[in-house]
Amino acid sequence: MTRPSASVPPGPGGPDPTARDTLLTACALALGAAVSLGLARFAYALILPAMRADLGWTYFTAGAMNTANAAGYLAGALCAPWLMARIGARRALLGGSVCAAATLALHGFVHADAALYVARFLTGVASAAVFISGGLMAARLSARPGLGRGVSAGLILGIYYGGTGLGIVACALIVPPLAAPAIDGARAGWQWAWLALAATALLATGPLAIGSRAVPGDPPAQSRGGGFDGRPFAFGLMGYFMFGLGYIGYMTFIVALLREQQLSTATVVAFYALLGVGVIVSPWLWAGLLQRHRDGRPLAVLNALLAVATALPVLFTHPVAAFVSGALYGAVFLSVVASTTALVRHNLPQATWPAGISAFTIVFAFGQIVGPSLVGRLSDASGGLTLGLAVSAGALVAGALLAARQRALPTHGA
Repeated sequence: MTRPSASVPPGPGGPDPTARDTLLTACALALGAAVSLGLARFAYALILPAMRADLGWTYFTAGAMNTANAAGYLAGALCAPWLMARIGARRALLGGSVCAAATLALHGFVHADAALYVARFLTGVASAAVFISGGLMAARLSARPGLGRGVSAGLILGIYYGGTGLGIVACALIVPPLAAPAIDGARAGWQWAWLALAATALLATGPLAIGSRAVPGDPPAQSRGGGFDGRPFAFGLMGYFMFGLGYIGYMTFIVALLREQQLSTATVVAFYALLGVGVIVSPWLWAGLLQRHRDGRPLAVLNALLAVATALPVLFTHPVAAFVSGALYGAVFLSVVASTTALVRHNLPQATWPAGISAFTIVFAFGQIVGPSLVGRLSDASGGLTLGLAVSAGALVAGALLAARQRALPTHGA
C-alpha cells in the first residue's frame, strides 16, 4: 500500500504540515498565558474604577490589592519547581488553570477588603503555576527538532507570551458591559464581571488540555532539578526586577488615569483592546531580536520602549497619546518576559531551564509586589496618578540600563 500523499514534503510554495502543527500547539499553550495574565491579573485594571467607586478605596488600597496578587504570584513561583518536579509541567499547567478559574470566581462572591485580598493572593498563586509551567512547555516545544519551515524558537516563545493579549482583548469585551452599570440586587456589577472572567478561564482550559498533549514530555527524573547560579545573570536579573517594578504600575492604574483625564468609556475600551492586539502581534515583531542575541540586549531595548510608552500619557492628555502608548506598550511588554526565557534557553542546558525560568520569575514577582503599592502611595500623596506613573517610567529606564550590561555566558546548552 502506498503511503498517503500528506507524507510528501511540501513544495517551496505549499503548506508545511509540521509548521502548522507546531504553530497550533504554540497557540494552544498561549491560552495558558491568556488565563494566567490576561484574565487573572490584567482584568483588574478595567474593573478597578468600578470597585473604587463602590468600595471607597484610596489609590493605596487599590494598589495593595495587586500587591497581594503579586505576593501570591511570588509564592506560586517559589513552589513551581517543586510542583513540576512531582507532577510534571502539563499537570501543573492544567491544574493551575482550573484553580485560577475558581479563584477568579471567588472575587464575585465576596465584598470585604480582607476577603478580596485573599482572593487576589490565591489568584496570584494559581496564575504563577500556569505561567511558569506553560513557559517551560513553550521552551521545550521551541527546542524540538524540526519545528517547520519559517518557525523559529523565538517565534514559539513569543506566541506563548503573546497569548496574554488574547486575554486582554477578552477582558475589554467582557468587563465594561458588566462592571460599568449599577446592577440591582446582592451582587455589584464588578462582581458579575469577575464571575464572567472565571467562566472564560474555565472554557479556555479545554483547548489548552487538548493542545498541550503534543508538547515533548517531562525529562527523566534524574535529569530534573538542575541548579541555577544567578551570579552570571546578575544584570539581567536586576533589569528584570526593575521591569516588574515599573510595568505593573501602568497595568494597574492606566485605566484609572485615563478616567482621571475624562476619557469616555468607549475610548478606554478601545484603548485596552488595542493594547491587547499589540500583545497578540508582538511575537512577529520581536522573534528575530530574541533569536539573534544571547545577551541582555533584547531586555534592554524592550525596557526602554516601555519607558517611552509609560511616559506618553503622563506627558500628554490627548487621546491620540493614549492610543500610541497602548499600542506600543502592548507590542512590547510581554516580549520582555519572553526575552528572559530566551536568555535562559540560549545560555543554559535544558535540565536547568525550570530553575532558571523560576529565578527570573521570582525577581520579577518581587518587583510586582513593590510597584502597585508604591504607585498608589505616591498618587494619594500627589492627588493624582501622574507622579506614580512617572516613577514607573523611571524604573523601566533603570531596567534598560542594567540589562544592557548583561553578557552571554561562554558556553550554553541551546
